[in-house]
Amino acid sequence: MLQPKKTKFRRQQKGRMKGNASRGNQLAFGSFGIKSLQSKWITSRQIEAARVAVTRYMQREGQVWVRIFPDKPITKKPAEVRMGKGKGNPEGFVAPVTPGRILFEVEGVPYEVAKEALRLAAQKLPVTTKFVVRRDYVNSQNL
Repeated sequence: MLQPKKTKFRRQQKGRMKGNASRGNQLAFGSFGIKSLQSKWITSRQIEAARVAVTRYMQREGQVWVRIFPDKPITKKPAEVRMGKGKGNPEGFVAPVTPGRILFEVEGVPYEVAKEALRLAAQKLPVTTKFVVRRDYVNSQNL
C-alpha cells in the first residue's frame, strides 16, 4: 500500500476540491493514460488494485506509471463512540483527484493491450475516466 514515509502532521482537514487539475493533466511519460473526469478521494488500496490489474493484463510487459500518490491522512473514530472528545486516529491515506488529472500511464505495449489494461484499472477506481493517447503517437500496424 502506498503511504508517505513521514508526515509533518498526523491529522489533516478535509478541504475542498474545486475546479480542474492544473498540474498532472498532460501525459508525461507514456503513450497512453487514463484521465479523471470527476473529483474524488482515491484510497491507497484502490490505487494498488488498479496497478495490479494493469500489470497482470499486460503480463509485465511495457512500463506503468502511477501519477497520483496518497499523501492525505484520513481519520476515523471507532464504532459506537459518542460525539466530541477530539478527532479520530488516522486510518489510511487518500489522493485527492480533480477532473483532468492523469492517473495512470502506460508505454511499450500495443494500443489494444493498453486500452484494455487501462479499462480494467478504471473499473477499480471510484471516478469516471477517459482513455487518452499521446498526441504524436503513430500506430505502427496502420502504416
